Amino acid sequence: MQIEVAKRIQHTEEYYFSRKLREIDALNQAGTKVINLGIGSPDLPPHPSVIETLHAYAEMPTSHGYQNYKGIQPLRQAIADWYQRYYGVSLNPNTHVLPLIGSKEGIVHICMTYLGEGDVALLPNPGYPAYASAVRLSGAIGRPYKLTSQTNWLPDLDALAKSDLSRVKMMWLNYPHMPTGAAAPDTFFKEIVAFAKQYQILLCHDNPYSFILNDHPQSLLAVDGAMDVAIELNSLSKSSNMAGWRIGMLIGAEERINEVIRFKSNMDSGMFLPVQMAATQALSLEPTWYHELNKTYNSRREKVYQLLDALKCTYDKQQVGLFVWANVPSTYADGYALSDEILQKSRVFITPGGIFGDGGNAYIRVSLCATTAVLDDALDRIEHAPISL
Repeated sequence: MQIEVAKRIQHTEEYYFSRKLREIDALNQAGTKVINLGIGSPDLPPHPSVIETLHAYAEMPTSHGYQNYKGIQPLRQAIADWYQRYYGVSLNPNTHVLPLIGSKEGIVHICMTYLGEGDVALLPNPGYPAYASAVRLSGAIGRPYKLTSQTNWLPDLDALAKSDLSRVKMMWLNYPHMPTGAAAPDTFFKEIVAFAKQYQILLCHDNPYSFILNDHPQSLLAVDGAMDVAIELNSLSKSSNMAGWRIGMLIGAEERINEVIRFKSNMDSGMFLPVQMAATQALSLEPTWYHELNKTYNSRREKVYQLLDALKCTYDKQQVGLFVWANVPSTYADGYALSDEILQKSRVFITPGGIFGDGGNAYIRVSLCATTAVLDDALDRIEHAPISL
């Protein structure tokens, strides 16, 4: 019997990394183990006190019931304190904060809450593919806006203003930017808030990379008046090495929080209490946690630079975040061609930039979620493989 899938997913493909992991598994089973430098899944553990907190609360017999849809008060307070301490943003933990089961779910919640058929959402190109998928699932139309190295991967607001914005309801942005690692100056955040106010557009800022190899963590909500037109997603996946724990947060005005809960409360039954308490502990860590984490990532990044030099790629050392974005040599048609050759001849997987939109076709992205020893192994394989550079 054949059952036709719903219209909403007929043009929604399986996530690229889901398909690629199956290919990598097949290669592993056939012989040499593939070194995966594609996915940004931290390989380091959370702080020991975070794991201790999880264990302690998991042993309590009262910890295993359903939880409040808005999360426990200690976690909301810890998020508010974290935003004040690192971003200089004052939040009311009872009205401005919504814990999420990972910020990726928040992308879907936001799109399903605000978008419908006929609405348009502006999407960064290159950008995180989940934005486009969530917009498509909502029934709305995604309209890419081009980002280029010439503008340091910032949108051209003058060009956008000259386009038809009559049906644009939402704009997704993400700084530090994934996949390019570009950081946004404070002046840009002020400009984008003014732009959103002028054209009555809801800004959705996705902000999970602000602590990784970045000396100046920023929140869009630090701009005066931003809370009127913007909401922000954040996460402990990268900054606290808790990707698999699925802990995110949505920050916004009380009206926005209440509107999103109307959708979210129909999708889940709250986050496991021990996980919420562990997240509360993670958010209270001293700045030394981030400093030590970045020492590790900095040493890895130096190894990635060597690997990219061996591939004759070019890159900007000013980029921040958990990846290195690099332009492929002109001898390759695009990043897919280089990525495929490296995988087949060296058994090293590097993400082609084209999966983030055609604005990334000429690039590849390398993850820092591998030890220096693994990166040395990857470099050795590449240097000794018959790659046609």
